[in-house]
Amino acid sequence: MEKTFGKIANAVARGAGRPFTFILCIALIGVWGFSGPVLAFSETWQLIINTSTTIITFLMVFLIQNTQNRDGAALQAKLDELVRVGAGKNSFIGIDHLTAAEVEGIRSTCEAAVARAHPSESARIEAQSNSRT
Repeated sequence: MEKTFGKIANAVARGAGRPFTFILCIALIGVWGFSGPVLAFSETWQLIINTSTTIITFLMVFLIQNTQNRDGAALQAKLDELVRVGAGKNSFIGIDHLTAAEVEGIRSTCEAAVARAHPSESARIEAQSNSRT
């Protein structure tokens, strides 16, 4: 079931991200808008667009989240492999499972190490840290 959902999510995400899909949605909204005077701007006329957009948005949230989760996991696996085979510390593998405070502590340690190794970079790192807060 997970593979089938993944295939559907990928197909929908690819389709939703195309210019043709955007143009189609604009055209549908235009048709809906021009039909307003014909339907006397009734409650049914309003209900059509409200219900349609709500349903589409609700479903797209789950599809986009699924795609983002898989992309993030794949990217993390690739980074972990680069750390494993490279000169990086293997202790960095899996830090994506730590709390935000633990990751921030590791990041601060890395920034301090860079500042010690490259004093000229210290000012740049300090400026970046200050701009994030």
